Amino acid sequence: MVFSLRLHRRRNSEPVAAAGPVTAGSPGTCPYVPPPAPAPPPGTPGGHGAVGSLPQEAERFVRQFHREQPQAGDVERRIREVLAEIGRTGTYTHSPAELASGARVAWRNAARCIGRLYWRSLVVRDLREVSDADTIAAECFEHLRLADNGGRVRPVVSVFAPDRPGRPGPRIVNDQLVRYAGHRTPEGRWIGDPRGAGLTAQAVDLGWKRDDEPFQVLPLMVRDRPGAGPEWYELPDGAVTEVPLRHPDHAWFAELGLRWYAVPAISDMVLEIGGIRYPAAPFNGWYMGTEIGARNLADTERYDLLPAVADRLGIDRSSERTLWRDRALVELNVAVLHSFQEAGVTMADHHTESERFLRHIAQESRHGRPTPADWSWIVPPVSGAATPVFHRYYDPVDPSLRPAYLARES
Repeated sequence: MVFSLRLHRRRNSEPVAAAGPVTAGSPGTCPYVPPPAPAPPPGTPGGHGAVGSLPQEAERFVRQFHREQPQAGDVERRIREVLAEIGRTGTYTHSPAELASGARVAWRNAARCIGRLYWRSLVVRDLREVSDADTIAAECFEHLRLADNGGRVRPVVSVFAPDRPGRPGPRIVNDQLVRYAGHRTPEGRWIGDPRGAGLTAQAVDLGWKRDDEPFQVLPLMVRDRPGAGPEWYELPDGAVTEVPLRHPDHAWFAELGLRWYAVPAISDMVLEIGGIRYPAAPFNGWYMGTEIGARNLADTERYDLLPAVADRLGIDRSSERTLWRDRALVELNVAVLHSFQEAGVTMADHHTESERFLRHIAQESRHGRPTPADWSWIVPPVSGAATPVFHRYYDPVDPSLRPAYLARES
């Protein structure tokens, strides 16, 4: 896509793992979700769903890795090793350095992410030997603790077993490691987050007990083999940090009882590196305030809090011309930023993050690399025209760009 159409609208109610750094040297992560890559033709070696055949994708990645990591050794020898392994087994194994580089470059390629300036600092956890549900769940909880880091949120990716010929890797059912439940009452009223309704129903069917609390954390659901139902796991104490939301100028805001979790960890995407697909590779950055204040809590198909906030502020809602939505939206975002700062939890604001994204573009340009970007996701959902990312075009998005974090087909 070429982003000359400034009125292109977001199709999802929530940006994917939006994040941006708050302090220098601390990265965030937020992936681009292109259409699923076309499956390779029958008989393609490896059959991993890469854009090209597995040998082609593997060679392309190895050459890129050695080009960017000149100390890695003899590229031609490594290509021969990889192609020979594919010939013998139908697949190949990344070295730890290749895995780490691939995961970081996948973030660099994430066209919907405004927080890519510090992509090199992504912490990569190599858990490729882990494929059983119990251990995956335990490592996901450890991921959340490591990422939380006492409030100084750090971006982390945990890479579990890959898909192999005839042996698919594990899948995490949840779209985020932390997500709030949601369900509709018999009277038609929503309790909790409507975005979590499908996962809530699935968890209840598995035996999980739902309640009527609006911020009830869903269990983690993991499927470790094809045809098997998922196992579910309550998130243990200490795995999830939640921030109570208060406003710096309005004491009544605390009475709304709002809160949000600190670590947005996406868990239902595929990390594809050199034709190898890792279907369970949860990763996180940190929040940009607008994701919570302008989308999660404000969207009509989410918590839909703008009318309640406007009423408590005493704003006239009899006409759209009073701009009651806009005024309530700003105060809701003020409360989110204030609360995370007071709690000592990392969060970015959209003005600072916009300036940092332009720094990222300049940095990539110096390395001779384009910076693909989806304008409709890069521009913040609040005061877009007041940010520098609004007033420019970007390199077009290439759906074949790899490594990448991709939408999972199954």
